[in-house]
Amino acid sequence: MIYAEHILICVAAPLVIALAFTKGASRRFTASVLAGMGVCLLAAYISSFINLLTGIGEAQTKVFISPAVEEIMKLVPLLFCLFLLGMDEKGMLLMAVGVGTGFAIFENCCYLAVPEMRSFAFVAVRGFAVGVMHVVSAVSLALGLALARRFKAVTLSGILGALSLSATFHGLYNLLVSYPGVPAAIGYALPLLTAALLNVSFSRFHIMD
Repeated sequence: MIYAEHILICVAAPLVIALAFTKGASRRFTASVLAGMGVCLLAAYISSFINLLTGIGEAQTKVFISPAVEEIMKLVPLLFCLFLLGMDEKGMLLMAVGVGTGFAIFENCCYLAVPEMRSFAFVAVRGFAVGVMHVVSAVSLALGLALARRFKAVTLSGILGALSLSATFHGLYNLLVSYPGVPAAIGYALPLLTAALLNVSFSRFHIMD
């Protein structure tokens, strides 16, 4: 039997070693990827516990529970960087990209470890879609926090607003890809479209300047 913890150790170990050989932004990005893997595992624990506690079923958990739990877990390291480290907008964006990347890498590795027959095309499409989706959802959290700070609205309502947007996007993706055919195709295309819209937002609010 393959355990998620074993996968985490194998994937994260080289990155931990890499921390000793990197500095500055490279080290921060590597650390954020590790943080993304860690919160992915914790989110899986929490979602599984809620599923067992409520008995709502795996399909309902994937659509209604997991998106909220996973986005909350992504938000935690971003709030840490915002309030305790005082990162600027560029630092927050870099952290968000790393967290989303680490989350997607670990989730994809665990998905591939499940012994089911899958075509190369399906794995490639799902892998890219999940990668973009998790990065986009994490970046949207960072964008929401950056805009809230810019307009001096870093309050509970502002944080919950950013979280609600990210969780809704994540839940919509999970719902669409759960149904084969046209809904799944729309779901796989949704992260790419959202990524393009986020780039427009960055340019409009000069977050990348």
